[in-house]
Amino acid sequence: MLVSDFNYNLPEENIAVRPPKVRGTTRLLVLNRKNGQITDSKYADLADFLEPGDLIVLNDTRVMRSRVFTELPDGRPRELVVLEKHDGGIDHVMYRGKLHEGDQLAVKNIADNSKTSDIITIKEILGNGTATVTANRELTDIVADYGNVPLPPYLHRDADKDDIKRYQTVWAKELGSAAAPTASLNMTKELMQKLTDKGVQIQYLTLHVGLGTFLPIRSDNVEDHHMHSEWFHIPAETIKAIESTKAAGHRVIAVGTTVTRTLEFWAKTGKTEGEDNIFIYPGFEFKAIDALVTNFHAPKSTVLMLTAAFADWKNLKPAYEHAVSNGYKLLSYGDSMFIC
Repeated sequence: MLVSDFNYNLPEENIAVRPPKVRGTTRLLVLNRKNGQITDSKYADLADFLEPGDLIVLNDTRVMRSRVFTELPDGRPRELVVLEKHDGGIDHVMYRGKLHEGDQLAVKNIADNSKTSDIITIKEILGNGTATVTANRELTDIVADYGNVPLPPYLHRDADKDDIKRYQTVWAKELGSAAAPTASLNMTKELMQKLTDKGVQIQYLTLHVGLGTFLPIRSDNVEDHHMHSEWFHIPAETIKAIESTKAAGHRVIAVGTTVTRTLEFWAKTGKTEGEDNIFIYPGFEFKAIDALVTNFHAPKSTVLMLTAAFADWKNLKPAYEHAVSNGYKLLSYGDSMFIC
């Protein structure tokens, strides 16, 4: 199975560079994964496609202002993205530019571009543009004071004040992600109330989005790609709700690929907390979820392959082509799909 098999034409004009002016006013493409039927709808009308007794599962992670600007002692700039902790609490970062073990980076204040007293030291270079680091104080405190919203590079712009609010779900709680669970960015309190009024249950889990979600595939063969671990936790009440929903013959609906990976990892291993490194691609047998709300993903990405595994690529690719030709906005700030 080749990475190039999971490709489609994505014109620049179909990429959502900014969020919609009003949250939740995006479009929703409904795809029947059994017969490939496509229905054009609105995200705000998601409840119309759900039934009483269905269960929606959301990711309650909160995005850190994890993009940090630093400089080496000679003044050369280096940009870091702080990732979730691993290996018992070790800090990890992604970086741009050349770095070496032992390099000391002075953190910059993005408000006035001044140098702060905070220092981040490169502990070990790991490869793939990642490293472990230490700092003079907690990295989460440093990014809270001086970090910026880690917008995806393909947006080709720096984050502004609007992104601080909009690159975050309305229920974001557990701080730790380096990227947003984007399928949930279009969910509003009004829609959640509409779902609840219809008899749809809502439960939560936590997966801190990091390298496992957005690191590009660098191998030609899909099977050769190694997924990096991301920390997760599934509360007991969520597990209980899933089991009772399935026992009653209703659907478990994951909002986002992060929720999907977490639930399928639990279904496979029985683990409810820890490090999730499951890689889902076509041929995978889904055991936890029955339907999926997800955004449109970049070509040749792991999240596109997960979606193709659930919908079948022969159904998903025509749906993407339909979306592009009908003016849907794709990627993080764009429109969404409901695959059922």
